[in-house]
Amino acid sequence: MLRRIRTLAALVCFLAVTIMFLDFSGVLHHYVGWIAKMQFLPAVMAGSFAIVAFILLMTLLFGRFYCSILCPLGVMQDGFNFVARKVKKNRFHFIPENRWLRYPLLVAFVVLIIVGLNAVAILIAPYSAYGRIATNLLQPVYLWINNLLATVAERHESYAFYHVDVWVKSGTSLLIAAVTLAVVAFLALRRGRTWCSTVCPVGTVLGLVSRFSLFKPVIDADKCKNCHQCERNCKASCIDIANHRIDYSRCVACMDCTDICKFDALQYRNSHFRLNPTVDVTAPSNHVSTSRNQVIDESKRKFIATSAMVMGAAALSAQEKKVDGGLAVVQDKQIPHRDVPLKPAGSLSLSNFSKRCTACQLCVSECPNRVLRPSDKLETLMQPEMSFERGFCRPECTRCSEVCPAGAIHRITPQEKTDIHIGFAVLVQDNCLPYSTGVQCGNCARHCPADAILMVPKDKNADPDDSATVKVPSVNADKCIGCGACEYLCPSRPFSAIYVNGRERHV
Repeated sequence: MLRRIRTLAALVCFLAVTIMFLDFSGVLHHYVGWIAKMQFLPAVMAGSFAIVAFILLMTLLFGRFYCSILCPLGVMQDGFNFVARKVKKNRFHFIPENRWLRYPLLVAFVVLIIVGLNAVAILIAPYSAYGRIATNLLQPVYLWINNLLATVAERHESYAFYHVDVWVKSGTSLLIAAVTLAVVAFLALRRGRTWCSTVCPVGTVLGLVSRFSLFKPVIDADKCKNCHQCERNCKASCIDIANHRIDYSRCVACMDCTDICKFDALQYRNSHFRLNPTVDVTAPSNHVSTSRNQVIDESKRKFIATSAMVMGAAALSAQEKKVDGGLAVVQDKQIPHRDVPLKPAGSLSLSNFSKRCTACQLCVSECPNRVLRPSDKLETLMQPEMSFERGFCRPECTRCSEVCPAGAIHRITPQEKTDIHIGFAVLVQDNCLPYSTGVQCGNCARHCPADAILMVPKDKNADPDDSATVKVPSVNADKCIGCGACEYLCPSRPFSAIYVNGRERHV
């Protein structure tokens, strides 16, 4: 029963985290956003000491429940292990703790965080690693399926779904996410929870606490028949049945061992209260073979049926022919060089953002304006930054500040956002149409929400009221809030005639 409860709770939390990263509507995070606030490292970075204290207290009481229920990367490893068990059962054995790798990794992780090199440290942070996998690998698939359903819905004159753009936000981030997934999957399929027990810094910290947990699996040596079933099914490889010992620093309280034991020799109970005073006496080594009933996996049938439906809808979509009316192809914009990168309103400063951001990329996946994308720069690797080739930061949108769990983006209101200056516009005269061709434009001034751009006569002696007078943009940097509307809507290609440079400190 305990294993079933743990499994159900883990599935609920895992689905909540995954839905939070996949959702592009901006609605579901109001219901499932709490799960991001409960993650250990983001809570530490945000200074949420109540949540950190809660996780540590629960670990001291019940063991590493966080790793088996709340951590999405840990639950994902359980999913890989579930698949591997269908191929080969009883595939684990006791492996001593790898201290020479485990604790140096933790020390290196902490040092990197302290000195501000988050870009390197977050490569092994569990929640951030899963966030990058969900954003870069799972969300595009989710969006493609959404677009497929939108195509089918349009055929039936329904608008239950609508098309959204699917694009690669960062090739570097995509590659790192794919490598992380491959490594985690390989370790999980071969060695169970090796990532959690050896690599993960959060698991190591919680492992130090779980050594002293009140409730934990306890081996009754008198009842144990030394069948090794618990050891062979322990995905943390922490059960040494020959000595009737469990390495509680690596045990993730998954309850698999208590569920599989046929002799009631393993019980999850108060470890400080001994039911049997002779618990340490070595039991006779009687090897008893056990068999388990095979359960038909209905999920395979559902997967096949769902795949058939999706492929059928894809065939319908492939038959559609799009006619562009013979219009010329519009050249894509390219990212300009910015002396200072742009960070979202609420970040306070570049320093605050880089020190607190864990690069989980939740804000990237949630951004409705397609402004945020992971950085490719080494010093801020995979941390989000802003650019305006696909949209601009609308003054009324504060979604990134609502979803950030690490405190890198403080929560702000739309009213507060209009008073925050994250950057200022810079004009490039060589790219500007009125300067280079004498053609009237004024797109940047028309769409500036802060009235920071005015159109003034190119010739200072010309009559400003004459419609034939060519006018050029003039930027008031003090009024500019850095929303990027001017850069996005500038018709110049491939580089805009006006771009936004960031501020080191937001004012």
